[in-house]
Amino acid sequence: MGYFLAPTTSAALSLLGELDASAQTAPLDRVRAIRTLLRELDADPATLTGVRNALRGGSTWEEIAEATLLQTAAAKSRWSGTDDEIAARQAAGRKRAVRPSTVPTDLPGLSVSAAAAKLGVTVQAVYLKVSRGKLASRTIELPDGRSYKRVFLGGDDGANLDHAPTAEDNEPIYPADSSGRSTHHD
Repeated sequence: MGYFLAPTTSAALSLLGELDASAQTAPLDRVRAIRTLLRELDADPATLTGVRNALRGGSTWEEIAEATLLQTAAAKSRWSGTDDEIAARQAAGRKRAVRPSTVPTDLPGLSVSAAAAKLGVTVQAVYLKVSRGKLASRTIELPDGRSYKRVFLGGDDGANLDHAPTAEDNEPIYPADSSGRSTHHD
C-alpha cells in the first residue's frame, strides 16, 4: 500500500481515514481506530529505520528527539542499540506495564504511612522506631516482584518480623592482644 509503513500500520491508517470521512462513525469506533493507529505506528519498524538512517546521515540525537517530540534521553532509550537490545528494553517495559498499579489490600500489618497516621508521627519517625526496635516490621514480597514494608503495632501478630539489632549487637568489638586481653583501655 505505502512506501515505508508496515502493512498493519497502513491498514490502520486507511481505516482511520475511512472513519474520518464518515459523519456516521460511532464515537467508540473513532477512539478504537485512533488508538489502534497509534499502537501500530509505535511498533512500526519504519521509525527505527528512519532514526538509523538519520543517524547515518549525520543527524544528532538532539535533532531526532526534536523531530519525534521526545526528550533526547527518551529517544536514545527507545531507538539506540541493536535490535536485541531494543527488544529487551521493550519487553521489560511490557512486563512493568502488566503489573497491577494498586497496592494489595490484604497484606498483614499496616503500611508505613498508615502506621504513621495511626501513631500521629511522620513516616520518618516510623522508620526510626523500626530501626531502634520499638516497632516490628516485615517486608512482604509478592510473586510479581513488588515488595512492601509492613509495620506491626502493639498486639499485631507479625510472625517472621524484621527486628532491628539490639543495643548489645551494637557494642564495639575491640581486638585482643596475643594474651587474649582487650587492647582497648578506658
